[in-house]
Amino acid sequence: MKTIKQIKINKTNKFTMILVLLCVSITQTNCSSSEDDISCTEYTWYADADEDGLGNPDVSISSCAQPDGYVDNSTDGDDTDDGTSSTYTGTASVTQGLATTTTANLFPNGIRVAGLGTITATDNTVWTVPADVNYTDSAFPFASDLYNTYGNTYNTAADALNALDGTDIVEVDAGGEVITAYVFADNYFEMYVNGVAVGKDPVPFTDFNSNIVRFRVSTPYTIAMKLVDWEENLGLGSEDQATAYHPGDGGMVAVFKDASNNTVAVTGSDWKAQTFYTSPIKDLSCPTETGTTRSSSNCNTDDSTNGTSYYGLHWALDTDWETEGFDDSSWPSATTYTNTTIGVDNKAAYTNFTDIFDNNTNDASFIWSTNVILDNEVIVRYTVQ
Repeated sequence: MKTIKQIKINKTNKFTMILVLLCVSITQTNCSSSEDDISCTEYTWYADADEDGLGNPDVSISSCAQPDGYVDNSTDGDDTDDGTSSTYTGTASVTQGLATTTTANLFPNGIRVAGLGTITATDNTVWTVPADVNYTDSAFPFASDLYNTYGNTYNTAADALNALDGTDIVEVDAGGEVITAYVFADNYFEMYVNGVAVGKDPVPFTDFNSNIVRFRVSTPYTIAMKLVDWEENLGLGSEDQATAYHPGDGGMVAVFKDASNNTVAVTGSDWKAQTFYTSPIKDLSCPTETGTTRSSSNCNTDDSTNGTSYYGLHWALDTDWETEGFDDSSWPSATTYTNTTIGVDNKAAYTNFTDIFDNNTNDASFIWSTNVILDNEVIVRYTVQ
């Protein structure tokens, strides 16, 4: 038995169409085989004529499954505007669509594919996505394991420290003190101290891990970190989860202790943070810039089944961003996020070490730029006096 629905769409939407929805009695559907016992659960879907992932509140249909050309939200104020680059007024270079893969997978053992790609912007600049990283550079040391399912997993920070023999300590200043950093990054980090590379994440994407980085340095010193929220859909800031184009989130927390085990720094709003790659952008009129703050807080972050037409915003990194002499005074302060927002309460790489990260006296906060979902490459900095 089949049920037929016909809906005529208002002519003000500049097109008229008859949509026929068939709910056919087959074993693969949720529809009942009896005309008197219909168990099909229908949902409301909204037309997405301009394919920007936002639905037209004036054009909707009901269906058990999502029809092509329809989305589950009604947030599009103009379904004829696809957010073309002519509506963008910011300082970024704009790209659209998928990047060309240049590295298939940096870490084949990982749960998700950690690829790299390049994409050309409308101004003919070429960008590496999700970021230009030093993962394959043997001169840039890997961080030691705190909890790493592909390496060593420890139940306590003391166990992890006891496993180190001292060869992991990177010398920044010969007469300095050994500083121990505990880091949980979603997904990837590269850390510099006074411009010296001291440690990079051994797992670029997933499974989630945490690390120890040790370095010898004299005060004052500047910590600078490149943070990357990795993407499976290169150039589109998204990964395949509940939908094919799910915009994941970032987040990084760190605690720094001196040789006497005293905390000398924790991540928080007193750090600086700037974004250099933001995606997916569905409507180029939504990003704003005020001073040096690059905000995408007005932009839609919903999942999508088809994000191939979405945009990316790219800004060039300053050549000396990792050095102590770089002036970050005009940068925005880091935005802090709760454990719940980042979603770490079920991750052993974090929960095994809450005595470090969630210490009652020196509680560290997860930090990122202003949008932990859409900003994918972020630089954070802090100077220890």
